[in-house]
Amino acid sequence: ITAATYEHKPHFATQDLRTWLWSEMLKELKAAHISYSGWVVLPNHYHVLVNCAPLSAISEPIRRAHARTARELNRRAGVLGRRVWYRFTDRYIRDERHYYTTLNYIHYNPVKHGYSHKLVEWACSSVHWYLEHFGMDWLRNVWREYPVRDYGKGWDWESL
Repeated sequence: ITAATYEHKPHFATQDLRTWLWSEMLKELKAAHISYSGWVVLPNHYHVLVNCAPLSAISEPIRRAHARTARELNRRAGVLGRRVWYRFTDRYIRDERHYYTTLNYIHYNPVKHGYSHKLVEWACSSVHWYLEHFGMDWLRNVWREYPVRDYGKGWDWESL
């Protein structure tokens, strides 16, 4: 899942806001019994690797999280009805290669967009869970075996 803010505005510019957004997303994923295995939250978009069938099962949890976070951001800013979210896109994972390349893409996103120099420098990402549970050697091996290259070109948030 990839979701972008309206006009790519950095509504989640601080670490606190990104952490809050992820906690709101987690509430909805847990309530819908949808598991996830990778995620990253950036100032103007996020990616989540979810496990749900059918994929349409994610639509309502995302809608609820987006509505709630938009209302709260607007309340904090003292505005009414401002559009915060643009939309989200989804992709089915086809096989193991697609899965691990997607996971690498998600973790690499802060570097790709210039927010950090190394993926482990970005706090709001599942890369830290993988580092803790599998170690740096595992992350490096997965990176070498399933490189990102031009992955996401033409469908990343820039095209939303």
